[in-house]
Amino acid sequence: MNIGQAAKASGVTAKMIRYYETIGLITPADRTESNYRVYGTDDVHTLRFIKRARTLGFSMDETSALLGLWQDKSRASADVKRIATDHITELEHKITELQEMADTLKHLVHCCSGDDRPNCPILTQLAGADT
Repeated sequence: MNIGQAAKASGVTAKMIRYYETIGLITPADRTESNYRVYGTDDVHTLRFIKRARTLGFSMDETSALLGLWQDKSRASADVKRIATDHITELEHKITELQEMADTLKHLVHCCSGDDRPNCPILTQLAGADT
């Protein structure tokens, strides 16, 4: 199948497929005599794997490591679990940071009268002054 068909079958855009080839995440596709990329079923499975890992928020480095482990049938599942566990820790840290941001903004919005006056605690806080 060509790159458009592989993109449709995997859910990964053709642009991203080319990018993954460029950075070495996937092996370059075979080429026809007229230099068009040709993809097979295994390539589509690999692209779907990458898409799912990226959807779960794994970084490109983590995705590359997971891909390598997925392709290595003699892998230790402990290695996969370690990557996933580390990622969960990162996600939980980000969730905490986002919740703190939301709480701060909720407080500032509550303090803002939202009327026609120019006084605004939201802007005052953003400017670094006391509210």
